[in-house]
Amino acid sequence: MSSQNSSTELLQQLELKQYEATALANLLGAGRTTAPSVSEATDIPKARVYDVLDSLADYGFIKVIPGRPKQYQPKSPEAILERAKENRRQQYEDYCNEVEGAREEFLEEFGPRYEQADEEVTPTAELFSVVDVGDPSETETRQLYQNAVDEVYVITNSFAYFDDVESAVKNALERGVDVSVLFLDPGKLPETKATVQEDIVDRITSEYPEIDNRFSEAVLPWRGTFIDPSMTYDSGKAIFLVEETDVPNHQRQAAITENGSFVAGMKRYFDLIWEYEISDKSSSKNPHP
Repeated sequence: MSSQNSSTELLQQLELKQYEATALANLLGAGRTTAPSVSEATDIPKARVYDVLDSLADYGFIKVIPGRPKQYQPKSPEAILERAKENRRQQYEDYCNEVEGAREEFLEEFGPRYEQADEEVTPTAELFSVVDVGDPSETETRQLYQNAVDEVYVITNSFAYFDDVESAVKNALERGVDVSVLFLDPGKLPETKATVQEDIVDRITSEYPEIDNRFSEAVLPWRGTFIDPSMTYDSGKAIFLVEETDVPNHQRQAAITENGSFVAGMKRYFDLIWEYEISDKSSSKNPHP
C-alpha cells in the first residue's frame, strides 16, 4: 500500500469522503496552495476540487485565504482531530434536540399502542428476557451494579470477568452498596480456573476489603448477579445462567429478570449456601446478614 493511500485511509476515519481525504492529505504535505494545484497533484477533477475544498473548510479542517487565486491552508493535525470531535459532538447534540422535539408527538402516537400491547403479554414473557453470554451479558451486569441501591449478590465460579465489571463494582462500593460474592470452592475447579480464581480473590481482598466473599463446597446449579432483593417481592433484578457443562459460554444465553418474587427466591437460596454450605476456604469476615 502506498503512503498516499495509507494517509487517505487514515483520514477517512474522520468520516471524510474519498476526494475530501485525498485533498486533505495533499494539503497536509503541501501546505498553503491553490485548488488547481490540489487537482493536479491528486487527480481530483477540476470540476469537483472547489466543492471538495469548500467541504473541508466547512468541517473546519482548512482555512480559506481570499485572493486571486484563492488559496487553501490546512489546520494542524492536532487541530483537525479536535475539530473532528467537536463536529461529532455538535451532530450528537443536534440529533438529541431533534429527538426531544419529536418527544410529545412520538409518545402520543406510540405510548397507547405500547401500553395496550403490554397488557396482552403473557406472564412467561414478562418473567425473563435473554442476552448472549459475553459482551452483552457483561454490559447488563455492569448496569446492575450501576442501578443497585443497597445490595449486590454474586454467585460465580472464578469471577474471571471481574476486570470487565471492576469499574462498576468500584463505583457501587463508593456509593455505599454492599457487595457479596459466593465463589465455587477451588477444589471443584480445573487447575487453570482455580489459578484465575486465586488471583481474583487476592485482588478483591487487597483492593476491595469491603467485599464479603465465601466459597461454596458444592457445585452450584446457576451463577450470576442480582441486586436489591425484597422479601415483599417488590424490587430486585438479576442476570444469571444455569450450568450447562457441555455448552461453551460463547454459545450460551443469560436470562434477565425483574420479577421481585424470583429475585427474592434467589436471595433465600444465596443465604442458605452462604450460611450452611461453605467450605474451609471461606472468608473470616462477619456472617452475612
